[in-house]
Amino acid sequence: MGKVTVGKHPCPECGGDLQWNAAKQALACPYCGTIVPLSEAAEGVGDGSAGVVEQDLLEALARLQAQETQPPPLPPEDARQGGVLGMLQSMAATPQAQRGYGAQPREVQCQSCHAISVFVDGKVADRCEFCGSPSIIAHESLGDAITPQSLLPFRVSDGQVRDAIRRWYGNRWFAPNRLKTAALTDTLKGMYLPYWTFDANVAARWTAEAGYHYYVTVSYRDSQGNTQTRQEQRTRWEPASGSLQHFFDDELVPGTVGVHPELLQKIGNFPTSSDLKPYSPEFVRGWTVERYQVDLRQAAQQGEAQMQSQTRALCAEQVPGDTYRNLQVYADYRNRTFKHILVPVWLVSYTYGSRSFQVLGNGYTGEIAGERPYSAWKIFFAVLAGVIGLLVLLYVMGMLQ
Repeated sequence: MGKVTVGKHPCPECGGDLQWNAAKQALACPYCGTIVPLSEAAEGVGDGSAGVVEQDLLEALARLQAQETQPPPLPPEDARQGGVLGMLQSMAATPQAQRGYGAQPREVQCQSCHAISVFVDGKVADRCEFCGSPSIIAHESLGDAITPQSLLPFRVSDGQVRDAIRRWYGNRWFAPNRLKTAALTDTLKGMYLPYWTFDANVAARWTAEAGYHYYVTVSYRDSQGNTQTRQEQRTRWEPASGSLQHFFDDELVPGTVGVHPELLQKIGNFPTSSDLKPYSPEFVRGWTVERYQVDLRQAAQQGEAQMQSQTRALCAEQVPGDTYRNLQVYADYRNRTFKHILVPVWLVSYTYGSRSFQVLGNGYTGEIAGERPYSAWKIFFAVLAGVIGLLVLLYVMGMLQ
């Protein structure tokens, strides 16, 4: 994606580079501690003045397809900052000012989980930020990544998420005791994950057979040969049809490979439709940024599949009666747009025994989800206690008879 070029913004006291501080909800100097509210920062730094722009998806995909055969010259109308071609044409033809993350980045790739981490302005690591593996190597791509257009800045501080994770650990009854007492939050890291968002208007027509339940009385013979009656359900099928108009707003597709996808689904939604801020290096300086490895074409296919599934479910809700069958949906998606964004998460990665686990915190809402090992001894004694309790109950009931 094309980026809004934003330079470094120095601290008014010492000249250091300002960074986003989640606890203060403001730009802060990591050297002298000076706090600069966004309203007092330089124009365009997270104040929304640059706007969050939706990009035409079909045009972008067509440009990418054209680049695979013969890269076209840069048209004057797309040469301006923010144009679709300026975001998507090959990096060899894209000026350096329109690439990367707006600051000096360093990339490393994990040889275990294959995540690519981007460190801005000198931050380094000796282990993978996602799985903890020491097998990381410097990564040099053929071209800089498409710059995120917008992001959700961190709103939950490290202190708040540490407390939430400790409470989460404390509620894991069958976790090993050693896990609860271990200082696992010492490995807590804040990072920005890449996401794609997709919008579309869908106009759909559907046909189906609507089923209406009714009951009839039938006779049967019981085990003693006596005639009995009972009610049995039947279904009457009738043709049905209808139409649907729906707008998909910011259908999210993760571009990460470093975080386990089932955890991302559990930490809740990110309010990208209302709270996004235009991208600025100040928000990511000092934090780890994962470079996307699900590209626009792959993400668009996933986003379309998600929309198709939801469209079918919405049409199914319109079918009258008690049940349905043979639902056919004919959908037309128009005004399709996309954005490349960053979302904040807090991550704890640890190894217990021979397995690796992750605990994830939503850096904007504070929602926690995680993986943990199970104590075989605790499960054994819980089952044993249940069996003993059942035997005692059966004994008492036998005594009362």
